[in-house]
Amino acid sequence: FGHRKGAFTGAIADKRGLFELADGGTLFLDEVGDMSPTMQVKLLRVLQEGTFLPVGDTVERKVDVRVIAATNRNLRKMVSEGTFREDLYYRLNVIYLEVPSLRARIDDLAVLVDHFLTEYSTRTGQARKKLSPEALKVMTQYRWPGNIRELRHEIERLVVLSGDDAEIPHTALSRRILESVDLGAAIAADPSSSLPDAVEALERRMIREALDETGWNKTQAAKRLGVSRRNLIRKVQSYDME
Repeated sequence: FGHRKGAFTGAIADKRGLFELADGGTLFLDEVGDMSPTMQVKLLRVLQEGTFLPVGDTVERKVDVRVIAATNRNLRKMVSEGTFREDLYYRLNVIYLEVPSLRARIDDLAVLVDHFLTEYSTRTGQARKKLSPEALKVMTQYRWPGNIRELRHEIERLVVLSGDDAEIPHTALSRRILESVDLGAAIAADPSSSLPDAVEALERRMIREALDETGWNKTQAAKRLGVSRRNLIRKVQSYDME
């Protein structure tokens, strides 16, 4: 929402906020589910009344802004839990679109990879990079718990570390991807494996996926897996997964 000069320590000049800058246009708000209660109140006010008050100002500013909001959290559940305002929820939920997870539309992966390769090759001033067929195959088998953001960061990492190589091999992929995919493929590709080896490989993969999907929160991952946190930590250490 911006601030005025002298509103607080370090405010050496007026600063226009996002709503003021977007006046007459569209403003995209990402991860609205992470907003504090105070920020929720401020957002509700500008959506309802079309006005806001910059920090340190005494004159309300009027704006006409179309808002598109996104979140990876269940806002309806947060409303029932009292962590997200119900009135703000209905203000934002005029037109609702649910974007499927990346693993649910894995056919889009190649197009997204191509886009991000172009973006980061250009941004870093390098020649256009490409993935080897093996690397793309491995990536299509990965679950991508972090969705598009995880894919974007992975491609950025690959481009930065690729140096002068025009083609990026599958061995350059992050360890978490190689472990998750290779272990699953090993089970399917080698039916002659002993039962203990197959069980261990499956256990490692399930632990890796649970940890990735919970942001490596061991308490939540253990709950998903139906084991104690102590047992999960022991398994992680024994498999040298950290």
